Amino acid sequence: MKPVVLKFGGTSVATVELRDLAVERIRDERADGYAPVAVVSAMGRAPEPYATDTLLGFLEGDADTRNSDLLLSCGEVISAAIFTRALEEAGFRAVTLTGAQAGIVTNEAHGNAKILRVDPGRIRELLEAGAVPVVAGFQGISENGEITTLGRGGTDLTAIAIGHALDAERVDIYTDVSGAMTADPRRIEGAHTIERASLEEMTELAEHGAKVMHHKAADFAQRTGTPYGIKGLRTGTGTIVDENVEHEKPVTGVTASGRVTWIRVIRGDIEDAQRRMQVELQMFQRIAEADISIDQVTINQAGVMFVVEGDRGSEIRRLLGDLNLAVRVREGCSKLSVVGAGMRYAPGVINRIVRALSQVNVEIIHCTDSNITVSVLVPSDDAHRAEQAVHDEFHLEQNAVRESVS
Repeated sequence: MKPVVLKFGGTSVATVELRDLAVERIRDERADGYAPVAVVSAMGRAPEPYATDTLLGFLEGDADTRNSDLLLSCGEVISAAIFTRALEEAGFRAVTLTGAQAGIVTNEAHGNAKILRVDPGRIRELLEAGAVPVVAGFQGISENGEITTLGRGGTDLTAIAIGHALDAERVDIYTDVSGAMTADPRRIEGAHTIERASLEEMTELAEHGAKVMHHKAADFAQRTGTPYGIKGLRTGTGTIVDENVEHEKPVTGVTASGRVTWIRVIRGDIEDAQRRMQVELQMFQRIAEADISIDQVTINQAGVMFVVEGDRGSEIRRLLGDLNLAVRVREGCSKLSVVGAGMRYAPGVINRIVRALSQVNVEIIHCTDSNITVSVLVPSDDAHRAEQAVHDEFHLEQNAVRESVS
């Protein structure tokens, strides 16, 4: 039987009722002729007792250490053992595996380890014996035998990595919502489930703030060509993410970030080009050494512009104050990201975005674009109106893609 990997998030295994639904998803796969592998997150969310953030609270925020990884890995192990018991009570043979036992080998970066390889031998043995492997997500083992954790979204990443190693038919990410959405339905009227998206699109949506799939997992799936689904536990339906998509519209989804600060750096009276380059290098080096991530970078004759998370204008000014640079900052901004593989071949996308925002009197502070994403900086107070206007402009309340015929 062809393997499939089913990932169940913390809210999907938090209660007996939900675990029973997850068991039925396993039963459905068996009935369809597949060999399921379950990957589970820690149960529930803080302040529930075994949630990851609850466990971290015992260490008073002392994260990213050998000790914290040992503690945090327990949440998923507890969840896996309990879900294994639920499967056994339903008549399945099931076996709990830690990340290490499942063959997930990482580097030694505690708290945010990188998967180096997956040896699926033990999982294959269990599948061939007719058992359901239940893998504790979010964790692995370093080459020197240390328990590691994979950081936020680590269970999504575990599922995708195992699916790739097994050459699984697919990976299904089960959550408490039915798939990725065209926008956040709590804010945007007409937002609905995206039926199909490309691997690249979902990576961009996740990177720019869509919460349903973690960006590290989406990126791993794109790099390895691993198809997956994002489905609601109760409905069994959601978003299919693969390469079999033809886009009838240029835009697939819209996301909006939290507060960010826009920085504009003017070079002052530095005339010599070599000297300007040296000063810019110092500027970026200082920002990097301060562990500040920058986004939406533009470098041209007018100066350097970029964005940092949060309201951090004063901090940036202090870092760059002695470099003979005029530093302008604007706090209280939000980044609106418009994502769609269809925009590659569709002229006029920027025009439509600018028109939509101008019609609702939203100021465009800064704008950058990549291959399939346009990111627009707007005042935070206007972010909701901006997101709704762009969603309406591209008629995302209607289905935007169809499966390609190959």
